[in-house]
Amino acid sequence: MARIPDGFIDDLLARTDIVEVIGARVPLKRQGKEYSARCPFHDERSPSFTVSPTKQFYHCFGCGAHGTAISFLMNYERLEFLDAVDELAKRVGVEVPRDTRARNENSETSDLYVAVEAAQRFFLKQYAISGKAQGYLDSRGVSIDIRDRFGIGYAPDGFNGLRDALGTDERRMKLLERAGLFSKNDSGRVYDKFRDRIMFPIHDRRGRVIAFGGRVLDKEDGPKYLNSPETPLFHKGRELYGLWQVRQAHNKIPKLIVVEGYMDVVALFQHGVDTAVATLGTATTPDHAELLFRNAADVYFCFDGDRAGRGAAWKAVESVLPRMKDGRQAFFLFLPDGEDPDSLVRNEGAEGFDRRLREATPLSQFLFDSLAADVNLNTLEGKGRLAERAKPLLAQIPDGAFGDLMKQRLTELTGVGARASSPDTHVPTQRAHSGSRPAPTPKRSLVRSAISVLLQKPSLAAVLQPPYRFAALRQPGIELLIEIVDVVQQRPEISTGALLEHFAEHEQSAALKKLASQTLPGGEETLQREFLDAIGQLETQTVVQRLDELQAQQREVGLDDAGKRELLTLLQARLSSPRAPT
Repeated sequence: MARIPDGFIDDLLARTDIVEVIGARVPLKRQGKEYSARCPFHDERSPSFTVSPTKQFYHCFGCGAHGTAISFLMNYERLEFLDAVDELAKRVGVEVPRDTRARNENSETSDLYVAVEAAQRFFLKQYAISGKAQGYLDSRGVSIDIRDRFGIGYAPDGFNGLRDALGTDERRMKLLERAGLFSKNDSGRVYDKFRDRIMFPIHDRRGRVIAFGGRVLDKEDGPKYLNSPETPLFHKGRELYGLWQVRQAHNKIPKLIVVEGYMDVVALFQHGVDTAVATLGTATTPDHAELLFRNAADVYFCFDGDRAGRGAAWKAVESVLPRMKDGRQAFFLFLPDGEDPDSLVRNEGAEGFDRRLREATPLSQFLFDSLAADVNLNTLEGKGRLAERAKPLLAQIPDGAFGDLMKQRLTELTGVGARASSPDTHVPTQRAHSGSRPAPTPKRSLVRSAISVLLQKPSLAAVLQPPYRFAALRQPGIELLIEIVDVVQQRPEISTGALLEHFAEHEQSAALKKLASQTLPGGEETLQREFLDAIGQLETQTVVQRLDELQAQQREVGLDDAGKRELLTLLQARLSSPRAPT
C-alpha cells in the first residue's frame, strides 16, 4: 500500500470542513458551537450525535461512534482508508502524494483493472448471443433486472474464445494471465481458464470488477464452481460476493446474510432478500468477519445442517469472536436436509426466509452448545472440561458487556468463577472487597488530565521543551502522553481530528477518541493553566519518585558522591515545589 505522508493527512483534514462532509449525508442542527443529529450508525429517537467544527471530530454519545472526516466516510460510505482519503482529496482539489514505486505499482494495477473489465465486457457480449446461457438463467427464475444488476455473463465453450478476442499482443496476454483468466498446461500452452460457464463478476468495494466465478451448465463438466486464482487485485479471503450490490441497495445495511454460493446470493436477491453475500470458495476468515461487521451490526451465517456446515459455522465463530464488540450480533441458521437458500426462498418466499432468520441460533448459544456436545455437565469433570475449552475462546472477546455476559454464562454452566478466592465466603468475586459503604470516587489521574487538555488544544504541547522531566515517572499513560507531545512538537499545526487519525491504530485509540469527545469548561487560558498545572505536578511526582529511590539506596548500600549531590539537589528542588515546566 502506498504510504501517505502524515503532513498530507494533516493538511487534508485542515482543508476539509467536517460539517460540510457529514451535513451532505446527515441533516445537522446547530447547537451552540457544535452540531447535532440523530446518529446515522444506530437507531435512536433523540439526537446524540455531535459534530465539532473546531476539533474537526464527530462523536455519538449513544453508540460511541467517533472519528474524523476520513473515518466518517469509511463507516458511512463503507470505503477503505485510501478510498476515503482520495474522496476528500478530490473534494478540496488536491492530489494524494505517493512515492515513485507506488505510482508505478498503481499504473500496473490500473492496467489490470482495464484488462479484467475488458474480459467482463467479453463475457456479457457472449451471454447476449448464447441461447444456452440465457435458457439456464430462465430455468432458474433469474429476471433480466437481476442479471443486469449482477452483470452475469457467459464464457463460451472452447479453449481460445477470450484469448482470440482480447489477447491481441504479448503485453495484453501477460495482463490477462496475471489477472487469472488463462491457464497453462505442462507443455506451456496458454488457454482460457473459464469455458462454457455462467460467469459471475466479483466486485471490489468501489464497484470495480476484480475477478470471476464460473458455474458449469452441465453437471458432468467438472467442478461445479471455478473461481479466479489469487491475483494482485483479488484475495478471496478478503472479498465477499454480492457486497457491492447490497451496498447499492441500502444506505444503511440492516443485516448481512452469509451464504455459500453465487446462485444463493442471486436467488435471494431475486425474491427480495437483498442483504445476502457469499464467501468465495473459502471458510470465513478474520478479514471477512471484519468486513461484515464494518458494513452491518447483525450478521447471519446460513449453512447446511450437516457436519460440513457445522464445521464451517465453527470456523466462522473463531473468526468472529475477536470482533464481537458491544452492539454487534452474530447468528447461525442451519438449513434442513436437501435445502439450500435458493430452494428455501423459492418454496417459502422472503417472509418464510425472514421467519427462519428470526429463529436463528445466537452465537452465544451455538458456541456453548458446540463445546458441551460431548460433555456431561452433571459431573465436576464435565464442567471442568467445558470451562477449559471455553476460557481461551472467551478471552478473545473484546472488553465490554458481551464479554462479561459470556463469562457469566460460563459461570452459570460450570460454576467456575462464581466464588471469590477466599474459601469461607460466598460473595461473588467482583464484590469480595466491597464494604457497607460505597467505594470512594477514584482521584482523577494527572496524566489523563494532561492528555484530555491536549486533545482539546494540541498546540499547548509547544510550551514543553525536551527532555521532559516527567518522562521517568512510572505511571500508566506517561508513554502515551510523551508520544502525543512528540507528535505535536513535530507537527505544530495538527488539529484534534488529525491527531486522532495519527493514533488510529494505537491500542489506546478508542480511549483517546472518548476523551476528545468531552467538552472541558473554560477558554484557552483555562486549558493552558490546567495543562501546565498537571505537568508541574507530574514533574513534582517524578522528583519524589527519584528521592524515594535514592533514600532507599542510601539506607541499603549507601550513596557515592554523585548520588549524594543528586539527593541534595532534589531535596532543594522539592522544597521549592515547582509548579510549571522549565
